[in-house]
Amino acid sequence: MSEAVTTDLYEVTMALSYLREGMTGPATFSLFVRDLPPDRGFLVAAGLEPVLDHLASYRVEPEDVDAFASVLGRPAGDLAPLLGLAFTGEVRAVPEGRVVLPWEPLLEITAPLPQAQLVESYVLNLVNHQTTVASKCARCVLAADGHPVVDFSLRRTHGPQAGYQAARLGAMTGYAGTSNVAAARAEGLTAVGTMAHSYIEVFDSEEEAFHAFARSHPGPVTFLVDTYDTENGVATAARVLHSLGLGPGCAVRLDSGDLGALAVRARAVLDAAGLPEVRIVASGGLDEFAVDRLVRSGAPIDVYAVGTRVGVSADAPYLDSAYKLVEYDGRPVMKLSSAKATAPGRKQVFRGPGCADVIGLHDESPPPGSVPLLETVMQDGRRTSGPGRSDRPGRLEAARRRFLADLGELPPEARRIASPVAPRAVLSGALTELAVRVRHRIERELLTA
Repeated sequence: MSEAVTTDLYEVTMALSYLREGMTGPATFSLFVRDLPPDRGFLVAAGLEPVLDHLASYRVEPEDVDAFASVLGRPAGDLAPLLGLAFTGEVRAVPEGRVVLPWEPLLEITAPLPQAQLVESYVLNLVNHQTTVASKCARCVLAADGHPVVDFSLRRTHGPQAGYQAARLGAMTGYAGTSNVAAARAEGLTAVGTMAHSYIEVFDSEEEAFHAFARSHPGPVTFLVDTYDTENGVATAARVLHSLGLGPGCAVRLDSGDLGALAVRARAVLDAAGLPEVRIVASGGLDEFAVDRLVRSGAPIDVYAVGTRVGVSADAPYLDSAYKLVEYDGRPVMKLSSAKATAPGRKQVFRGPGCADVIGLHDESPPPGSVPLLETVMQDGRRTSGPGRSDRPGRLEAARRRFLADLGELPPEARRIASPVAPRAVLSGALTELAVRVRHRIERELLTA
């Protein structure tokens, strides 16, 4: 089976009905987030690259038809209209790394209706999860206020692929490295890591463990110092570093306890030992809130290693995202449900200075001083331009540059870690007028039904 079967059942039943009814006209679906989670002043668009990879290779194979038929309890022949269906449509999207706001389309897919419907669940999964984690990572970079941040999340993420994504998204938002070897190798990232407490425990003493580790790794080393008593561990690490003539590039790692107070004492021990260049790495349950408190306290921590709470975006693990039909066969459509109404028509987001955004129609001219965010990234089921799979580091670096540029444009209140205030996009006059016309049309049709 292919990844085409990774979908919700109702996508299959709807697509089959569309095909049997001959409803294969072009449909545009818009993917957006209605409201930000608590303590979020912005989102970072992510997940587009794997979405494009998925759509470019999308095809319903015979084994997929058998799987659909099996779960529906029907003969495979009933599902035959789906056989061979591939994605041949267009994708317009906000490039990865860009800051986005509520109600702004992250992407719009225009394709024959059955195709656009079948890919919904997979596309939503990729964009929802990765935008969630990228936004959490971005806030850690903000909280660190210039100190390096590294990713230690693999062992706690919801599956190995989620761990890979967390490493990639951290790098996209400015992390200095990751412990994830596969992600580091594939994405051209800096691999980082130290040792576990179990390593210390198998030796007769910390000093023996540190010497053994340094013999296997003659370059700069990082010693984990809190297995038994943190201050003694720092003093032992200092003796070993001195005896080996090591210093620049080396570090000690604090992984538990009052990290701020322990960092102060560790710094004093290292400085007294003549090792001012040895850095202090902090880890252990950190996220942007903890990092922000430590930075504001003046703790002498040089590097922050974040893992569990960031890799799963513990405080806000999902987004109020939606994938809604906005146009079918040239006819703008909208949903009128209370609290879940949508705006009709294909759209564009126009970004002004300070992230003063306007959501308009796709063919509108940009307001003065603004630029469009959504770009055409796929046509006829193929990427339109840019590097392919073979240049993952190049794609990632471009996304990082976009993120840093947009971050600089955000108002200070949106960048706050505690109680941020997100900018709100406004609708253009043309989009507002279209929404009124479509609403009136629907209401007339309801009255005459």
